[in-house]
Amino acid sequence: MFDSLSGKLQSAFKNLRGLGTISESNISDSLREVRMALLEADVNFKVARDFIERVKQKAVGQEVVKSIQPGQQIIKIIQDELVELLGSESTELSLSQKPVCMMMVGLHGSGKTTTSGKLAKWVNGKGLSPLLVAADVYRPAAMEQLETLGKQLGFPVFAPRNQSDVIKIGREALKKAKAEGQDCVIFDTAGRLQIDQPLVQELVQLRKEVKPRETLLVLDAATGQEAVNVAQHFDEALDITGAILTKLDGDARGGAALSLKAVTGKPIKFAGIGEKLEDFEPFYPDRMASRILGMGDVVSLVEKAQDQVDADESKRLEEKMRKGQFTLEDFLEQLRQMKKLGSLESIVGMLPGGSDMTQNPDQINKAEKEFKHMEGMICAMTPHERRNPQVLNARRRQRIAKGSGVKVAELNNLLRRFDQMQKTMKKMGKFQKQMMKKMGKGSLSGMLKG
Repeated sequence: MFDSLSGKLQSAFKNLRGLGTISESNISDSLREVRMALLEADVNFKVARDFIERVKQKAVGQEVVKSIQPGQQIIKIIQDELVELLGSESTELSLSQKPVCMMMVGLHGSGKTTTSGKLAKWVNGKGLSPLLVAADVYRPAAMEQLETLGKQLGFPVFAPRNQSDVIKIGREALKKAKAEGQDCVIFDTAGRLQIDQPLVQELVQLRKEVKPRETLLVLDAATGQEAVNVAQHFDEALDITGAILTKLDGDARGGAALSLKAVTGKPIKFAGIGEKLEDFEPFYPDRMASRILGMGDVVSLVEKAQDQVDADESKRLEEKMRKGQFTLEDFLEQLRQMKKLGSLESIVGMLPGGSDMTQNPDQINKAEKEFKHMEGMICAMTPHERRNPQVLNARRRQRIAKGSGVKVAELNNLLRRFDQMQKTMKKMGKFQKQMMKKMGKGSLSGMLKG
């Protein structure tokens, strides 16, 4: 996510960190690098120019805090301005009035249908009962695609194949939602390869009919600055309430995200960060700025873990670790829980300094491959072998290696590392038990005697 921009900004910051004083002359070269990084990321020219001007004015006119190095202070100014550029603070959906109507609009290929499903899953997590409406009567199989998504998610879909009047579809969908108790209606509308008047007018009429609380423009982040031009056209016609950026997990340069709010005045409300239905998150400007600057986003990682990882299961595994009873079966469960958080690249990208590793795809791919191999090797074992790895003789190891498509040496390495981990956990468990026992005696001398 924004790897190219992040790498170029990190390069510019190396020079800034070494500054002993702040003056217009000695920050000019570094800020020129920042400006070039923004332009290469396809950020709007005027937006990039104004951004650098604001940073320069604040940096030169600000008194240096004694406890902070001058270079670090400029980087903090850049971070603050980046947050402001991305939208200052997150903007939540308007979910108060029931039923909540939402229109998904955008060009063909931007990902509206998949995003409609992701949004339905997200609002359902907020306690709403969604109805997905197939309002695209032009694209072949558009209704079937939405029905497949609805079936996958377990949400109802209104897709009248005998109806080609989008306005009537909207009217009937609202009646169905009210009759069946759905309190959120999401309209997946038609797109085009380019903006045309018939499309826009049809959307204007649908908007008048269903009176949506949210008109959300779905934009492909990879289209860069062109996405902002599209946003302006749709905003003029429909007065959009916000945007959803899709495909941010690809090689998105960042131009759309960094230009949209400044040019249109409308916030980015969500980001699609992968192909899976759970790869969808609210857009937080401060967190996104931290990711772009290589500072990570631990808050989002923790929130994702809370949503995806079973708390009771984690507690059970932690207890087994402390008692030294952790098995390969438990290790397999941990690997699978970690997979729920997303790809290794996305997890590493949320850690401070993780952007350095994400810029080395070979390293990430190697680690991903190792995780898959580990899972394959443990799955090739019987339940008895997972719980009792000491029974794995040479013959069994050959069978497991062959069944999981690896060499015996790779299996031996996994078992050796697991054995070391078990021993370490047992030592930690004993140490913790001793400490708790001494603490129970209620004396500091008892704890120190060892």
